[in-house]
Amino acid sequence: MLKPHLSSKPNAHSGVALVVVLLIVALVSILATQMVSRLQLNVVRAQNIKDNNQAYWYALGAEQFARKSLRALATLSPGNINLSQPWAQTFEYPVDGGSIKAELIDMQSCFNLNAINSVPPSAGAGSAPAAPGNSLVTPDNTPNAPTPVANPSPVSPRNGINRLASQQAFHNLLDIVIEDSFTVDTLTDSLIDWIDEDDNPSNFGAEDLDYESLPNPYLAANSPMSSASELRLINGISEVIQNRWLDDLLHLVCVLPESTLKLNVNTVTEKQAAVLAALLGDDIDNAQTIISNRSPEGFSDINDFKNLPGVTQLGLTAEQLDWFAIDTKYFKLISTTTYNDARFRLSTLFRVEDTTVTVVRREFGGY
Repeated sequence: MLKPHLSSKPNAHSGVALVVVLLIVALVSILATQMVSRLQLNVVRAQNIKDNNQAYWYALGAEQFARKSLRALATLSPGNINLSQPWAQTFEYPVDGGSIKAELIDMQSCFNLNAINSVPPSAGAGSAPAAPGNSLVTPDNTPNAPTPVANPSPVSPRNGINRLASQQAFHNLLDIVIEDSFTVDTLTDSLIDWIDEDDNPSNFGAEDLDYESLPNPYLAANSPMSSASELRLINGISEVIQNRWLDDLLHLVCVLPESTLKLNVNTVTEKQAAVLAALLGDDIDNAQTIISNRSPEGFSDINDFKNLPGVTQLGLTAEQLDWFAIDTKYFKLISTTTYNDARFRLSTLFRVEDTTVTVVRREFGGY
């Protein structure tokens, strides 16, 4: 009887099958690893979203608490806002899983950039900014008699031409912060042109034609600023300015949704003495002396400030004296909240009118 022949050589088909099985196992392993990895990523992402949302709601809670505090402040002390009051203290409170830190800042203890072209009420509500009447001052801060000039050009005082009082005040502020007279002239006139509605450049200013010629062109706003960070776009802000003086300047200026120039002499600090000096048209030493000699409760009446020897000797005009007040309409709340590993920052600008507190704008982030 014949026996079947058994070959000792491996079958080629069995080798191919083994390779296919190994490939399938490898593919399944890769897919499983990817699925687990994506699942873990989605879990972490969902946790981060949850934590950030909770930190956001904590910040809104701080905002509501600040609104309540400002309403109480407007009720108890409507005509005198000073740094001895509870609102001026930084609020820190631990919460479940995190913390809340809130700080209220008087937004009328800085220079309002939108007020650079402001016209005093004496010029008439319907008159153009070019008819300032007695609002003009010379570079040495000597009041001028009322002039019927219809359209005085706001140019550099070194040319012997007058400025609007508010424009000269900003020029004074730049003179204190920046150690370059040409840059001071350029920034002053460029800010005037950035905010005014026309396309006519001032002596050292810039309008659309200048900004359109840049490597990355844009147009002048020709409208009020919405953020002090817009200064980075203004003609004259070079890399040197940004590296040496811009941060110092940004701590002294602010942007409010109106063109009124008001400084609360009860809340301006020694770090902001340059703003007071600029509005007085005086040196910073006198401004620092006024602030350091001020009582913790501030001035009980604005005339107490106006009658100070360091103020009366300057011979300020009625318009300039009207820049100073002891009350405040605008506050900014900076809320920094944490929850687990999430961190959130909210800046809220409030307007206080009588006992009504409204939110003007909110800004997120920006540590």
